[in-house]
Amino acid sequence: MPPQLSPLPRPEILVYWVLSLGSHLYSFYQLHKFSKEHEAGLRREFQLEIGLLKGFRRDPSDFEWSFWTEWAKKSLLWTLVGHGILSRLATVFYPKLKVHALTVFDFLAASSMLGFKGVGVLLLHLSVAFSVAQLRKPSLAWITNLLLLSTLHIQPLQDIQRGWYSTEEEYYLLLFSVAVCGLRFISFSLEHCWSPLEHGRVVQLCWLFSYTFYHPFFYNGPIITFKAYAEQMRKSAEENSREESVLGYALVRSGRVILWWCLAEYMIHVMYMHSIHSNETYIEILPPWALGGLALALVQFFYVKYLVLFGFPSMLATLDGLVPPNLPHCVSIMYSFTGMWRYIYVPLGGSRHGPLYKVFSTGVAFGFVCFWHGGLDYLRYWALMNWAGVLVENGIKSLFASSCLHSIVEQNFSLAMRRRCTALLCAFSMAMLILSNLVFLGGIHVGRIFWKRVFIQGWSTIAPPTLTFLYCFAQVGLEQTSLPP
Repeated sequence: MPPQLSPLPRPEILVYWVLSLGSHLYSFYQLHKFSKEHEAGLRREFQLEIGLLKGFRRDPSDFEWSFWTEWAKKSLLWTLVGHGILSRLATVFYPKLKVHALTVFDFLAASSMLGFKGVGVLLLHLSVAFSVAQLRKPSLAWITNLLLLSTLHIQPLQDIQRGWYSTEEEYYLLLFSVAVCGLRFISFSLEHCWSPLEHGRVVQLCWLFSYTFYHPFFYNGPIITFKAYAEQMRKSAEENSREESVLGYALVRSGRVILWWCLAEYMIHVMYMHSIHSNETYIEILPPWALGGLALALVQFFYVKYLVLFGFPSMLATLDGLVPPNLPHCVSIMYSFTGMWRYIYVPLGGSRHGPLYKVFSTGVAFGFVCFWHGGLDYLRYWALMNWAGVLVENGIKSLFASSCLHSIVEQNFSLAMRRRCTALLCAFSMAMLILSNLVFLGGIHVGRIFWKRVFIQGWSTIAPPTLTFLYCFAQVGLEQTSLPP
């Protein structure tokens, strides 16, 4: 929380917590009721599966969740466990050979799942990126890596690569692998251009090979930089980890991931939000509370899903001696665009080079994210909404930081009242942030219908209570950010 914002009385904070949790639970209940009332139609249209819970169907419509769940059952979970076991054995008996052993295992695991043709594509991209990086020209490195990523969208190449596999899921696994590895090639290329590595080219290539095929992060991330990976893996091979804490840490983190997985599965058993948002008719006839429940369920499921997808790989990486990125933050208390996307535009310069460069850096950042995800129409809308959100928030901050307005605020508003005003402004940011997430998760039609129903048709009936509850969410978020890490 910014230093000028004061803590509020505990009873007031308690009210915000009660209203926030209560609105979540009641809106989820209304969405559950709607799901059960229309279960027969949804089952016919979207082929709801027989659920793991007795008396419930399971909504399989979220592609990512179904895709990674099936791959985990087939082989991915077992190869990850194998990586973890090999890492511990190497750490205990041959720490100097740990990186080499893991690199060989990880490459063989990738080859077993992608096939040698799929791995050959990655090796080709790796060779090109490595060769261009030796020229130490950042602009050329960017152009080369963007061209490599663009090959994912060339139809003749797609047809050839599809022919290598018997199922569409195997082709998509290659697609995701190439896309994620492309981010690693960018990291290596830029870091080598900015600060050339001290070791010879053969050693650099070996470290890039290890970084590229590192199994916990190989298919879906999260992403760490090449420099961080090489330094931390080299350090972990030289130092013995705390053996007495490894088992306890692994059990606790695994238990948390299992709980998150259970929560995600429970959500798609009791609320068919992914099937509902795929049909405009259902969104149009949803009662207001269920409509809010749909928005919250979609963004919260996305959050819980990535706690699972990033949680287990991050645990393995930590056991390997790496420091993975923090897991996602709860979206219900993410009260600003700048808070959500700070990690993207700050590395491009943030606010250090003036307002025009800030506009440019945020535009480039969201443009790249849009391109990496495929550059489809709804992604362009999503990128523009987030870009505009960051710029508007920064503009408002600059306005209130001006000497004239700042003195007026200090003279006429107490610290507690300033925090309440901040939360009110954040409520509008949260509304647009959730709307942009709905565009990202459901497409343009979902965002359009929500905008129409909440802010156009419901400007006097739905919008005021919506903003009231978002104000409570923002206050909870401000309170959480004020706590020590």
